[in-house]
Amino acid sequence: MRNILPILAVLAASTMGETLLYSNPLNSTSDISTWVAEGPLTATAVNGTIELSGAGKVDDYFVYWVPEVFPDGIRITWEFSPRNEPGLAMFFFGAASVADDGKGSIFDPSLKPRNGSYPQYHSSDIRTLHASYFRRRWPEERAFLLANLRKSPGFNLVAQGADPLPPVADAAGAFYTIEVVKDKREVTFSINGLKVFEFYDDKSTGPVIRDGRIGFRQMQPLVARYRNLQVWKL
Repeated sequence: MRNILPILAVLAASTMGETLLYSNPLNSTSDISTWVAEGPLTATAVNGTIELSGAGKVDDYFVYWVPEVFPDGIRITWEFSPRNEPGLAMFFFGAASVADDGKGSIFDPSLKPRNGSYPQYHSSDIRTLHASYFRRRWPEERAFLLANLRKSPGFNLVAQGADPLPPVADAAGAFYTIEVVKDKREVTFSINGLKVFEFYDDKSTGPVIRDGRIGFRQMQPLVARYRNLQVWKL
């Protein structure tokens, strides 16, 4: 049975004074039936998880958007398990159109088309923060494992930290809890409770990112499984 709470629903699950806005177990394809895909992807239900992989050519990537718009001041968690590498996993948050002072919809038909190609997201007509982790696509990334936070529009690297995620063989099917906290100007990114990086937005790279959508991106040939996506209001 699906367990998705609508955005801002007053269903009073709370932790440390937080309110649960959205909960998705990601254990069947019905749980992602309203998600919006940009670029070719394959999404299948496997053992109570959603497995994502590319469905196109070697340079065809994808972004998978959650349709709800989330406010500022949130904590986002999900569980991630890499199953095939190399590749790269990325998470977008606070995504909105640059129109209307950064409050426009990323699905406005007047925006430029997007198909998963990275420049369409980092240097075009949407504003967003995006954290890249499990960066294994290129040899230089595998030689020194880092997680990055960039702010768009513009290819602005605003934070960086060591990536603790092991290779697929050593992960051995384990799931890792990813946590993103976005509260006004402050961002923290953690894996299994270990803080990987933090960022304070001093506006030197443009206006502060506020409300917006969240989405997942992968670069081939990564295959990864996801479960237990939750968004909490701080």
